[in-house]
Amino acid sequence: MTDAHRLADPLPAIGRLQPGDGVLFRHYEWPGVRRLALAQRVAALCRRHGLVLLVAGDVRLALAVGADGLHLPQGLIARAAAARRAGLRLVTAAAHDPGAVGLAARSGVDAVLISPVFATASHPGSVGLGVLRFAGLATVARRQGLAVYALGGMSAAGMRRLRHTAAMGFAAIAGLS
Repeated sequence: MTDAHRLADPLPAIGRLQPGDGVLFRHYEWPGVRRLALAQRVAALCRRHGLVLLVAGDVRLALAVGADGLHLPQGLIARAAAARRAGLRLVTAAAHDPGAVGLAARSGVDAVLISPVFATASHPGSVGLGVLRFAGLATVARRQGLAVYALGGMSAAGMRRLRHTAAMGFAAIAGLS
């Protein structure tokens, strides 16, 4: 995941990813033209390296840069159908609670990023779900046909703690820097 504050220039980190890995382009805080320019550079790098590119929260930007799909913050999950109608083949969403997991499944989302699993610098002071609560949400999501990715405070030790859950993968910001 890109982050304007913690990973302002995501290109070097993206260059270290393996074919088939994914990039979730956020940089919400950047003004339109600047965000577009960086998104275009990220998209070109993703194509060269065989990476999946999702753009967060902006169907127009996703289409403009030829992204593979769209990632929706939890509050925008209901926009999944519009993303599909626009031609985006992959739609993911953030989910922080059981209600969001259910809404994601009903809205036709392909995958959820359940977070925060552990304490994270992205949300200082917030308490992570922990392994057991994450595992419960992940199981519910998988039963509803959703792919599940863990996000929040990911480290090698944390990923090992999640290996017996329904997580199919992991998302990170600091883990890429």
